[in-house]
Amino acid sequence: MTADTNAHRIQSVAVLTSGGDAPGMNAAVRAVVRAGVSQGLQVFGVQHGFTGLIEGQFRPLGRRDVGGIVQLGGTMLGTTRCVELKTAAGQGQALLQLQRHGIQGLVVIGGNGSQSGAHALSLAGLPVVGVASTIDNDLVGADVTIGATTAVDVALEAIDRLRVTAASHGRAFLVEVMGRNCGYLALMAAIAGGAEGVLIPEVDLDPEGIASELRQGGQRGKSHAIVVVAEGARYNAEALAQYFKVHEERLGFDLRVSRLGHVQRGGSPGAFDRIMATQLGAAAITQLAHGNHGVLVGVVNGQVVNTTLADVAHRTRPASRHWIDLARMLAE
Repeated sequence: MTADTNAHRIQSVAVLTSGGDAPGMNAAVRAVVRAGVSQGLQVFGVQHGFTGLIEGQFRPLGRRDVGGIVQLGGTMLGTTRCVELKTAAGQGQALLQLQRHGIQGLVVIGGNGSQSGAHALSLAGLPVVGVASTIDNDLVGADVTIGATTAVDVALEAIDRLRVTAASHGRAFLVEVMGRNCGYLALMAAIAGGAEGVLIPEVDLDPEGIASELRQGGQRGKSHAIVVVAEGARYNAEALAQYFKVHEERLGFDLRVSRLGHVQRGGSPGAFDRIMATQLGAAAITQLAHGNHGVLVGVVNGQVVNTTLADVAHRTRPASRHWIDLARMLAE
């Protein structure tokens, strides 16, 4: 974290959302704007993430401009994945646009790729603060990120509904959830949904292992099963379903597949995500106002903490071993 002894000179700040949308992003934008106005800052919204930053798509935002958005999913500012920002030319153009508009600081709301971009701009001398936001919950510097708990709730609702059908027909269902290369969403959904099995990138479990778990469950009297599969697992839902189809006679299971996909990103953020997003958005402005930048604000052990963007960029955090062991124990 760097301290700017001329922090009082920062009079304007921009906020953008980047990467995959996450429930709660709007609550974070709202907090950034209202906290910024309260600090006497002029606040600008950047349309369409880093792409809009490079193109100079700025709009001034006041308190009323962000009224009525705290409960909305997605992001009012729009978002993109911007390959151009990874280049020196793209970074230079972004800095030039900020300079042309007289904007002296930037808040970046997003996940790992977004914070890697924030770090690049920080290294170029721009006061930047990141806000931890991704449904994947794989950011270093945050125990839980904006959007993750709502995404788990969406997956859980689907699992609860599928279990009704699974019980009625005596079937096994594969439910694939998002999360890229982190198994957090799958683990939380499996634990909360009482799943009989879970496959995640952090644990290499093959189809025969899943078949064994399901078979043992049947021997204990279970008439149906739910297996939650992370999209980044070595055997995703499609690969598992194909394996079980080919070996159906030997394995004795008829698996049905349900892929939740991007439905987990949508919908209204839950109370936890709204509150945490508000807390982190306001904290980002506080850091900039006090001259602290080049950091990510996230919640660790229940407290808002700063982690240097250098420690966050180009890294991911795997799912906790504690949750992995708990999910395995409960499924037995």
